[in-house]
Amino acid sequence: MIEIKELDSVVVRFSGDSGDGMQLAGNIFSTVSATVGNGISTFPDYPADIRAPQGSLTGVSGFQVHIGKGAVHTPGDKCDVLVAMNAAALKTQYRYAKPQATIIIDTDAFGPKDLEKAKFNTPDYLSEMNIDPDRVIACPITQMVKDALADSGMDNKAMLKCRNMFALGIVCWLFNRDISLVNNFLKEKFARKPQIAESNIKVVQAGYDYGHNTHSSVPATYRIESDHKIPGRYMDITGNKATAYGLIAAAEKAGLRLFLGSYPITPATDILHELSKHKSCGVITVQCEDEISGCASAVGASFAGALAATSTSGPGICLKSEAINLAVIDELPLVIIDVQRGGPSTGLPTKSEQTDLLQALYGRNGESPMPVIAATTPTDCFNAVYAAAKIALEHLTPVILLTDAFVANGSGAWKLPKLEELPDIHPHYAPEEQKGSYSPYKRDPETGARYWAIPGTEGYTHILGGLEKDSDTGAISTDPENHDKMCRLRAEKVARIPVPDLEVEGDKDDADLLIVGFGSTYGHLYSAMEELRKKGYKVAHAHFKYINPLPKNTAEILLKYNKVVVAEQNLGQLATYLKANIDGFTPLQYNEVKGQPFEVERLTTAIEKMIK
Repeated sequence: MIEIKELDSVVVRFSGDSGDGMQLAGNIFSTVSATVGNGISTFPDYPADIRAPQGSLTGVSGFQVHIGKGAVHTPGDKCDVLVAMNAAALKTQYRYAKPQATIIIDTDAFGPKDLEKAKFNTPDYLSEMNIDPDRVIACPITQMVKDALADSGMDNKAMLKCRNMFALGIVCWLFNRDISLVNNFLKEKFARKPQIAESNIKVVQAGYDYGHNTHSSVPATYRIESDHKIPGRYMDITGNKATAYGLIAAAEKAGLRLFLGSYPITPATDILHELSKHKSCGVITVQCEDEISGCASAVGASFAGALAATSTSGPGICLKSEAINLAVIDELPLVIIDVQRGGPSTGLPTKSEQTDLLQALYGRNGESPMPVIAATTPTDCFNAVYAAAKIALEHLTPVILLTDAFVANGSGAWKLPKLEELPDIHPHYAPEEQKGSYSPYKRDPETGARYWAIPGTEGYTHILGGLEKDSDTGAISTDPENHDKMCRLRAEKVARIPVPDLEVEGDKDDADLLIVGFGSTYGHLYSAMEELRKKGYKVAHAHFKYINPLPKNTAEILLKYNKVVVAEQNLGQLATYLKANIDGFTPLQYNEVKGQPFEVERLTTAIEKMIK
């Protein structure tokens, strides 16, 4: 009888052609893992091609999932199990596998033409790549899928679309997953196509049975138990979906309709897709003709009294900047979501970077300060966009939320919150006593925010627009002293927004080095800190979620340590910003712009050299 070993965590990478369904197989495996209480972190890694030539090296799509008995902070540097559905997948994805990794391949996709497309030099592809055959589960997946569906009435093309489910079945066997959970997922996903659901279920079972009956090359199967201590309902959620849910929750809490004006752009489009499904929650979505109109329509919706948002990526932020500036000078609440991707220009549409930070902070004409928040994990996208909406509505300002392709497409195990437990949101409406004497730029003496009056409300007639206004009357003004005053008032309003203090983890009191980052690199930097502490070093970690305004204790924290390294996926934008705002701050820097997440091992090695 084969042995079952207990593991604390494992990393699985599914890879194949863009049409092989690797994203779906990975999503199902991560969802099943989240359902049983495992911590998860995922990383979809797919090409920008709509559909590259079948079997080509450039067309390989990957999905990596890291599951653990407790909290999981990254998708993992290297995988323990690699699924390679064709020769090109093995050729390009093997570099992401550990030396001892188990490899599952479809031998039917390793014929002479397949090897030629993948640029193998010999028919003995395993020897060519120095892969031990004993670590390979070599299965004729294509033929076995055809055999399993021989009586289904499906044509050959439809049957081949089920190959991913056979591979998923083998992986489920390898990790002792309950197949019924996969079946339930498929029945729900294909509820309107029951024949497709049943065919996929049959193929998953065939893959599971193959693993169970043919395991000569696998010495053991594995089990990852759950250490979750917080009871509740959990789901596997992507960052984009969490962002959509956070906007819905904020609108509900504020008692407002939610409006999203957007234009499709990778990797932000899923926010528009998800919100368009929730008309029953009062959500209004408009797919506009371009980025400019997407933002302009949201500004109009905000003027009319909605919780307004617009979603895009870096190139879209460039185009939206004029409309964003209209919201700045009008001081209207607006949430701008920037799902960062590789740039400049079209750049790397499906890859991830943190290169829009300075654009978010300064990328507009004139003095145009805006709050900037950066989500740290896929599940944190919910909390981050909720906080952005709360700030926008309570301080009457546009707010930029930075996510990126890594957290937007990645997923984590998310505990569903209760609406009553979320912070209250109180839109900064004009009070009753201003009726009949309302002026749009009268300000709250405590916050500096102006008061929001909804057009058409009797007694609150006013005009907003792109020309500078008098601070008292709201009339158009070109007076130099007034313009100076208004610029300072707008800046002061943003600077006075209360944000949580910067927290320090690890050896906070006696660290030899402090690691600093922002946004989506949280898990990698935290993991690097933990690895260094295991080696005996005194290391701490501080991570920025609120970037403008900076937490009040920022200078105190950053100047406390002898060595500080700012690590970011750009060429030094956060470091530049911090140096400009903290007198005497001269950090070390670690920078990568590869379109890929940090690798914890590489980070650890680099920071260890800095400590020494």
